[in-house]
Amino acid sequence: MASVFCFPSRRILLLPLLIFSVCLSGPTAAQERPPLPNYVIKEFGQPPKISGGPLSPGLSKAVNTAFVESIAQQTWGLEQTRALETIAASGDPRLAWLIADMLRFISARSINKDLTETASDLLGKRLSKRNSWGALTDHLIAWDIPEPPDYLAVKRAIFTGVVPGWDRIFAPGSIDWRRVSWGGVLIDDRPFGQTDEACNCIPAADNPKVSSATEATWLKDSDIVFGVEVNGAYRAYPRRIMEVREMVNDTLGGRDLGIPYCTLCGSAQAYFTDQLPAGVKRPVLRTSGLLIRSNKIMYDVNTYSVFDTFLGKAVTGPLAKRGLTLKQASVVTTDWGTWKRAHPETTVLAEELALGRDFDFRNGRDAEGPIFPIGDVDPRLPVHEDIIGIVTASGKPVAFQRSTAIAALKQGQRISYENVHLKLEAGGVKAVDGKGADLGSHQAFWFAWSQFHPGTALWRN
Repeated sequence: MASVFCFPSRRILLLPLLIFSVCLSGPTAAQERPPLPNYVIKEFGQPPKISGGPLSPGLSKAVNTAFVESIAQQTWGLEQTRALETIAASGDPRLAWLIADMLRFISARSINKDLTETASDLLGKRLSKRNSWGALTDHLIAWDIPEPPDYLAVKRAIFTGVVPGWDRIFAPGSIDWRRVSWGGVLIDDRPFGQTDEACNCIPAADNPKVSSATEATWLKDSDIVFGVEVNGAYRAYPRRIMEVREMVNDTLGGRDLGIPYCTLCGSAQAYFTDQLPAGVKRPVLRTSGLLIRSNKIMYDVNTYSVFDTFLGKAVTGPLAKRGLTLKQASVVTTDWGTWKRAHPETTVLAEELALGRDFDFRNGRDAEGPIFPIGDVDPRLPVHEDIIGIVTASGKPVAFQRSTAIAALKQGQRISYENVHLKLEAGGVKAVDGKGADLGSHQAFWFAWSQFHPGTALWRN
């Protein structure tokens, strides 16, 4: 029988059958949950009532049949169809998370239809069959539907049945696995220094080749670059290269750096990966192929510790147990002409790192909004509005609307928030303290900053 799943490889991928624990209990009362913001209700409607507690034996068996056995056997038959009927009859909206996980990999229209209808029954709302995975996931995130019992175990079975390389990624930790989805690419698991070898992944670059500004004749003055300064050394990371690589492990100004670029979030960040606690080896950052609310999930290839890419915090694995959070250097988003005039001594990544490709995701693929589910978005700014984000000394996240801030700074206005002061830097914006020391700011889309920093302050001119 032909596979009904959308696997990223033609290899037959088998997974040992997982049997999950069954807990006996009666029905429980609906969980008390805090009220949702009005803008969520307006966009998504009222959420369904949620009952807590473990699954019944019959329902637990149905979950195993529909979501584990089908992946292990790479087939869908009468048993799975009947299991879906049992799941739909349960009226437990929590199980819709597992349907969303399955929908991400389903290629057969008939199965997609059955899964979508089951999710609609569970949520009490008819979901569009066009990109039903996205519509379902948006609702689940916005309503903050709790996860079902044994969720991580079942989700791990689904995902590692598709990509075995994720087996060490799906681990317990301080990460909300509900919101994790597949980004459509495989994991980059090449050891440090082997990034010249081809991979069926988004290929990170280690110790990338660089040139002087005068040698970089392939760059136009209008090309966007991400500028970084460390200990008086300057380097430009062209967006054209970063859209292909998305991750660079580099050394600048005597410091080791890991530099992720999330094309979906419009965010390049520079993390220091040295001067760490005793016994912690330099993390080598790689792209996992997974997303969380349309933000790339990076991990350390040495320990398979997963990091919150936006916060630089290890959330699973040995580095999470050590409580590791990476410090940031500022990334200035600007154009090449302005950056090299301000810093003629700058180095820049070599053209060959672009692999002959010239993507412009911002003005192409992502021009009409996020292409992956993000759930609800703080309505104070448009989802793709550029902001400059920083966390103050007191721990308060604050966002500055980039266009408004630049206009105000050019007019000589002073922009401050607690210990944070903004300054113009080579055509971009940088956050410094009262003595001019770098605070580690970066640019991002509003939807990304606000969802990873809920309750963020928003500077208004």
